[in-house]
Amino acid sequence: MVLSRIVSGACIGLKALRVEIEVDSRESDKPFLVIVGLPDAAVREAKDRVLTALKNSGCDISKIACTVNLAPANLKKEGALYDLPIAMGLLANLGFIQKDILSNYLIVGELGLGGDIRPVQGALAFAHLAKELKLKGIIVSTANSKEASLVPGIEVLACNSLRDAIVRKTAVKEEQVAPSIPPAPLVDFSEIQGQLQAKRAMEIAAAGGHNILLSGPPGTGKSMLAKALVGIMPEMSYDEALEVTKIYSIAGLLADASLIQKRPFRSPHHTVSYGGLIGGGSTPRPGEIVLAHNGVLFLDELPEFSRTVLEALRQPLEDRTLTISRALASIKYPCSCLFVAAMNPCPCGYLGHPDKACKDTKLQIDRYQKKISGPLLDRIDLHVWVTALKSEELTANTAQESSEAILSRVKAARERQKMRFGKTNAEISPKELQKYAPTNGKLKPLIQQAMDGFHMSLRSIHRALKVAITIQDLAASPTLEEEHLLEALSFKQN
Repeated sequence: MVLSRIVSGACIGLKALRVEIEVDSRESDKPFLVIVGLPDAAVREAKDRVLTALKNSGCDISKIACTVNLAPANLKKEGALYDLPIAMGLLANLGFIQKDILSNYLIVGELGLGGDIRPVQGALAFAHLAKELKLKGIIVSTANSKEASLVPGIEVLACNSLRDAIVRKTAVKEEQVAPSIPPAPLVDFSEIQGQLQAKRAMEIAAAGGHNILLSGPPGTGKSMLAKALVGIMPEMSYDEALEVTKIYSIAGLLADASLIQKRPFRSPHHTVSYGGLIGGGSTPRPGEIVLAHNGVLFLDELPEFSRTVLEALRQPLEDRTLTISRALASIKYPCSCLFVAAMNPCPCGYLGHPDKACKDTKLQIDRYQKKISGPLLDRIDLHVWVTALKSEELTANTAQESSEAILSRVKAARERQKMRFGKTNAEISPKELQKYAPTNGKLKPLIQQAMDGFHMSLRSIHRALKVAITIQDLAASPTLEEEHLLEALSFKQN
């Protein structure tokens, strides 16, 4: 009997957990390979892929009986990523590979029948796990090597095939991340004519990380404003970029295996399912709100989304984390995104239009607007009416401020927040808010008037105060003044 132990992993949410693979083999007139340890169908099928790949790589396995144990046994193992570690365990038992390789490296990879090593999802998370376990490095396919090398401090051994693993190993040097170059925005603010109030609201949203709702007739530029928002958000830090890259790696959406430096902009269609927006599956996968982490989630035609889908947004928008519970696991995903929604004021879209009459009845308008619940609207800090431009505004040859100019003010405001709280104003707690903007101070009469006159909830008042602090930061004012809160209240829903 010969026994090998190999370190591999399993992705649960955004975190990779250690999986130890024990490969026990011996000579037998009745060859077999059996896998135990709560494998799913794809893992059970590994025995056929591994045996065929070994045979086609020149290894004699005609008299080998092998038992493979995946530990811990209570953790469900999914996917084809255990093919390579199982095969390397067998190769070590047969004397083709030194066993110190198995003890010093974390191994993941799928095998083709010809012995070629294919990439797997989540290589970045597995590289992080190798570093946490203080291993020397990770062995992956060549296609995964660039992604794995984003984690500093570990060695990446890239192999194209089992023959590579047997006769040679290619060391991949750690790649130096290029200096962050701000990408060109989807839409530049200089391309948007007029809409000064809406542009001001977008600047406030970017500066403080506030959620925003754009309402107005069709064709007024709501979608353009949303797409331009990414261009006035500060570039991500290295840690933020690494976290976003890990999400896309696990979701299988990492196109070129390089660090994502551009803030995500996700805009799902209104037919998106609950699982598509929130995440789902027996082992939950990231949905659109998670894929928008550190970026923008834009829902156009908000009332057209399913009521169930919209109500599911309430908790993650509040907590900036998403917990999905299933029978097998409870997984927590980060979802700290800037939520942008756009909607028409009525089914035909022309309520409030200066030139076109609305054809809907009051009942139709009320029914349409009530598709968005009060609690969800309460979690949106800025409510903006995007007006239809008049002909003279469209034809005016007035220079529009660029995204670059707005971005400079947003960066300065973010720096003030970082020095004060270490996070954006939208993320501060009620306790921190009370310390910096006490409701019983000089702003008390204005707050009482807002609560009594406009029937605003305590949550709405807190959100208005956070917006007011952002306005103060943009103005570089040393104190929070009434004018800041008045502007913040002007963006609240009546």
